Amino acid sequence: MQDAVVRACRDLPQTTDPLEVELTLSSAVPPGVADEKFWVELIDHAVSLPSRRNAALLRAMAVLLTGRPGEWAVAFAPPVVDSLSVRGSWICDRSLDAGYLALLCTYAHGDDEHAMVFLIDEVAGGVIRNAFVTRDVVVATDRMSGQGALEPINPEAAHWLLAKSYHRLDRRPGLAVDPEVHRTRLIANRRIALAFG
Repeated sequence: MQDAVVRACRDLPQTTDPLEVELTLSSAVPPGVADEKFWVELIDHAVSLPSRRNAALLRAMAVLLTGRPGEWAVAFAPPVVDSLSVRGSWICDRSLDAGYLALLCTYAHGDDEHAMVFLIDEVAGGVIRNAFVTRDVVVATDRMSGQGALEPINPEAAHWLLAKSYHRLDRRPGLAVDPEVHRTRLIANRRIALAFG
């Protein structure tokens, strides 16, 4: 499994866009396999075979991973400058008429803003059903406001909702969700951790 991740991340040394680095690693990890053992083995692999590619992979893990795996990656990675910040968050509550909540959360790497949009299925018990990343914050905001009223929400509260929704999804591994939920999972985890400080 780790070999597939290493192959999928082979272009990291040439990738300078921090969001693209995050998407590359997050997309490479198959759903449901990334436990601590998985990360230990991937970090061990990268450390045991020094190369530009493995140094870039370690840097990506040091930035993107949370908890103990993130700490382990930081211990072995070359120094990393992390400029990610949480900006604003908005909610579109369609739980009464359509059975879902939509969250729009904005972030920035330095001055380069991007957004993540999350759809939480209230009918299925508050489980995250769709998630995606976009660099076009204005278009995402316009499209979401076309679905219903967008109300500002404290970023910490928005990310608390997301943490709960992902936790509920983890308890229901067989539930069908959009593949982007898994593809962006590490990115969402990092932003949840950042929002909580």
